[in-house]
Amino acid sequence: MSTLQLADSSLHYEESGHGIPVLLLHGLGSSGADWELVTPRLSGNYRLLVPDARGHGTSGKPPGTYGVPLFARDVAALCDALGLKKVHVVGLSMGGMMGFQLAVDRPDLVRSLVIVNSGPELVARTLRRKFEFALRLTLLRLLGPAGLARVLAPKLFPKPEQESLRQRAIAAFSANAPDAYLRATRGLVGWSVMARLKDITCPVLVVHSERDYTPLASKQAYVELLPDARLTVLADSGHAAPLDQPEALCDAVEVFLREVDGAAAGATPGVRAGP
Repeated sequence: MSTLQLADSSLHYEESGHGIPVLLLHGLGSSGADWELVTPRLSGNYRLLVPDARGHGTSGKPPGTYGVPLFARDVAALCDALGLKKVHVVGLSMGGMMGFQLAVDRPDLVRSLVIVNSGPELVARTLRRKFEFALRLTLLRLLGPAGLARVLAPKLFPKPEQESLRQRAIAAFSANAPDAYLRATRGLVGWSVMARLKDITCPVLVVHSERDYTPLASKQAYVELLPDARLTVLADSGHAAPLDQPEALCDAVEVFLREVDGAAAGATPGVRAGP
């Protein structure tokens, strides 16, 4: 494990493998452990960087307002500190939001995007969505991370044979510092880069799980706004795809990354695509 000291916090990250760099960005209230079933396979061909976002895992939890732009700046600072120029970015849920933010703010850093069960905004445009956001925040305030974990785990892993994954989720969410988790949650609500999607010119793969919280149609709608994007569906998978379908997710990611890197290598004969 390694730690990058930022101006006002610290960023913990794990690094493994060799080759073209790949950032794996986790979801809200979790940590780089979201990717623990994925990293053994991907590290065989790529240099993996798996950070804990500010306020999460073993990274710093300084006071102040959190939000997607700040999380993305922290990750960009990590890339800059390591001298990385072009990185594949793979993000789950909140991590996908961070990926979108990086792509619009620092296009020089992003070789490609893989967005897993996420989108380019978290804006309550209907009464139902406003109620859902308010309920999530209320439950977090009343129950704390441990109580909310017991509500969320069965939704993430509803099948009887997923009991070990449910217990894992409860332990992970319960470990959150209550104030940092609440600030991180608040920081996502209202965020959007929808108007800037046309500016994302890198290749994008959007991964939708059959049992994700948001419908396939909502992902299809924003895919059509991206200049170079495609959509794939994971069967028999919920929101936490890296945990319930790690092999199928790896299959989709590896095919996409090989295509992106092959195209980049072909565009510049004799020059290896790399950081």
